[in-house]
Amino acid sequence: MFLSLSLICLTVAILLAQVNKMTAKPIADAKAMKLQNAISDVVPEFDNDPTAEAFMMPDGQGDTLLVYPAKKGEQIVGYALNSFSNNGFSGNIQIMVGFDMEHKIVNYSVLQHAETPGLGAKMSGWFKSTDKPSQSIIGRDLSKGSLTVSKDGGNVDAITASTITSRAFLEAVNRAYTAYLGSIKGDSTGNSPEKNNNTEQDIASKEGGSIHE
Repeated sequence: MFLSLSLICLTVAILLAQVNKMTAKPIADAKAMKLQNAISDVVPEFDNDPTAEAFMMPDGQGDTLLVYPAKKGEQIVGYALNSFSNNGFSGNIQIMVGFDMEHKIVNYSVLQHAETPGLGAKMSGWFKSTDKPSQSIIGRDLSKGSLTVSKDGGNVDAITASTITSRAFLEAVNRAYTAYLGSIKGDSTGNSPEKNNNTEQDIASKEGGSIHE
């Protein structure tokens, strides 16, 4: 019986290893495509490969964010930043937020969250509503001040019954803007930001959570 169980375990282990080997590349390709799509959604049109030129930038709160520069020719037209907050109702929230070169938010994409469906999960579309400018952050100029919910004296309407999620989302956006300012300063002074040579796991740990499919 012991020999039979050992053979079964060995066979299963070999099969799992083969399956993992066969699926590793498709999974990696899918992750790369998802990342490219997220970047494309949040910055002006570009013709470079932002992922190949990505770098880390301090967010002003003791962490660093991954920054993707979008270029048209040799000119930078915007930055996409992978930002986060650990203060959501259900913990970690990760977003991709894009800025043009005039400090304005172009768009955002929610990458990961565990917020309540029908409540906090509405952040995926709530803050880009074209029908309700008071809740949309698209086109907002953050050089005029950080974003806060109206309940806290700000000018962004929180998701109904999800103020905690809304605060966390805006925290992630403000965090991204701080890193964006550092990116612009680096360009204007001619200093090259530190290139990203980290592994996916290293990046995840710096950005407040693991990277999910």
